[in-house]
Amino acid sequence: MTTQQTNLQYLPSDLKPELLPQHVAVIMDGNGRWAKRQGLPRIMGHKRGVDALKDLLRCCRDWGIKALTAYAFSTENWKRPQEEVEFLMSLFQRALRQELKEMVEENVQIQFVGNLQALPKALQEEISRSMDETKNNRSIKFTVATNYGGRQEILQACRAIAQKVQQGILKPDEISEQIFESHLYTAGITDPDLLIRTSGEMRLSNFLLWQMAYGEIYITDTLWPDFDRAEFHRALCAYQQRNRRFGGV
Repeated sequence: MTTQQTNLQYLPSDLKPELLPQHVAVIMDGNGRWAKRQGLPRIMGHKRGVDALKDLLRCCRDWGIKALTAYAFSTENWKRPQEEVEFLMSLFQRALRQELKEMVEENVQIQFVGNLQALPKALQEEISRSMDETKNNRSIKFTVATNYGGRQEILQACRAIAQKVQQGILKPDEISEQIFESHLYTAGITDPDLLIRTSGEMRLSNFLLWQMAYGEIYITDTLWPDFDRAEFHRALCAYQQRNRRFGGV
């Protein structure tokens, strides 16, 4: 840990608490490229990426940010080499098992969103256990988007609403934004104020398409395994310079 990281354990004096985002989302891009630059297998980049995510979660909690959502595995990620996909599934399962005790002790509430039924059975069981054991925790809400796709999320919400209309439970003119949001994977989770994407890519990659309607976006060239508290500090400084008008003047 660098001296700069150590000094940023608590909220830096140049950040205004009242202007902090309440919900931060992250697209953790660049694990494979980081490993390649280090002359390591891609899987080592993913392992290092888990450490970066753990530190960001604790940083959000330390600095008073109430929610963190991480894009862990997209619906498109199944196209990756089978060996890498299998490693990621086992990594998720192992990380949950190893970190659950600390999450309980640190009052973290963990939640998973996405098409979880398509995941390996053993991983589904770890996910269910982690959500059950942390459901009453309140220091920070940690949401992990796994087998998640924004378009797929919207489609399944439309199908569920259409079925209710067909059954006479809901009238078409009763469909509101609130009704629609209640059928999304993220029902009950506030929309992100800030989305951070690492590795310099400038796209949403099918992540939180509905929820990011008015969220601020911050792009950094830093690869995810190198994204530390100093980098997060820079992102928050940039965020606090934004004028969020939500379509107004």
